[in-house]
Amino acid sequence: MTTNTNTTTRNNVDARYETSKFVLGVGITLAALIGLWGTVCLVSALMGNGPANLVKSYFSALLG
Repeated sequence: MTTNTNTTTRNNVDARYETSKFVLGVGITLAALIGLWGTVCLVSALMGNGPANLVKSYFSALLG
């Protein structure tokens, strides 16, 4: 004799928490990539122009 048994499982998921956790992770990753890109650009400018010319150009851009 065979007996069929139906079982039901429920998972309580807080969708707001999971969504905000995902969005925060994406935001942190994008911020890290932007910071890395800025650092690479600064190092590239230092290597291409030298530190003295970079500082001179920076102050001339600030002061107009």
